[in-house]
Amino acid sequence: MSDHRPRRSCLYMPGANERALEKAKGLPADTLILDLEDAVAPDAKSEARDAVTSAVTGGGYGGRELIIRINGLDTEWGLDDLNAAVAAGPDGILAPKVIDGGDIDRLNDAMSRAGAPEDMALWVMIEMPKAILNIQDIAEAVGRTRLTGFVMGTNDLAKEYRAQATPDREAFQSAFGLTLAAARAYDLLAIDGVFNDIKDEAGLEGECRQGRVLGFDGKTLIHPNQIETCNAIFSPEPEAVDQARAVIEAFADPENAGKGVIKVNGKMTELLHLEEARRIVAVSEAIAAL
Repeated sequence: MSDHRPRRSCLYMPGANERALEKAKGLPADTLILDLEDAVAPDAKSEARDAVTSAVTGGGYGGRELIIRINGLDTEWGLDDLNAAVAAGPDGILAPKVIDGGDIDRLNDAMSRAGAPEDMALWVMIEMPKAILNIQDIAEAVGRTRLTGFVMGTNDLAKEYRAQATPDREAFQSAFGLTLAAARAYDLLAIDGVFNDIKDEAGLEGECRQGRVLGFDGKTLIHPNQIETCNAIFSPEPEAVDQARAVIEAFADPENAGKGVIKVNGKMTELLHLEEARRIVAVSEAIAAL
């Protein structure tokens, strides 16, 4: 799955708001999640579906990754959402409330029946207690389906856990740890949940930094004003990029051929660090290309 495409900022855009969908063409978000689920009232689902698919087919979003979040297949809108989304041709589909590997198979089969190409990604929301308990079963579907990423649904998790949302997000640490372990074990994307207080810049920054420390690839956002902070924090630091380039050059030096440990800029560096160095440089170059 590792394509090194930056997903620092993944902004939810309400599917029923055509003005917002148009505005998104000029926003510096890496990924736009065009939402047909939580952001759309039941009586506006059909209208939103038409607006989102029209926006995707109309284009104009440049290099931004386009993901359509559908309603669950167990709802009256889900299958129509999926069929219309696939036909529109986004980069991927995001499905809510999965609970086990069987859900991934059903989603993948439905995408195939709708004519989805093999490279159309399937992302899933990890937002139900059973999903946490079954996270390895879900992740193992990567080998037989289009599954490429996890998105934390912390608002739904809070409701289902009956948890209190605190600044340190203590209630979700086990869920984060298990989800990230599965994502890394099976080479899946892992995107952090949303920060709800649009006016709390310090709180957003703190949560972004925590997500970066935990190992998330980026964060879902609910407002354009959150993009700049998120992009800055989830970008590799210039010093880290410089060191990564130095690591790559050092291991490529014929004098270091066959060595498992070398010193790079005064730091003891093992061969296992080379893969991470390559990832950092690749992500940095992809960000620059945007």
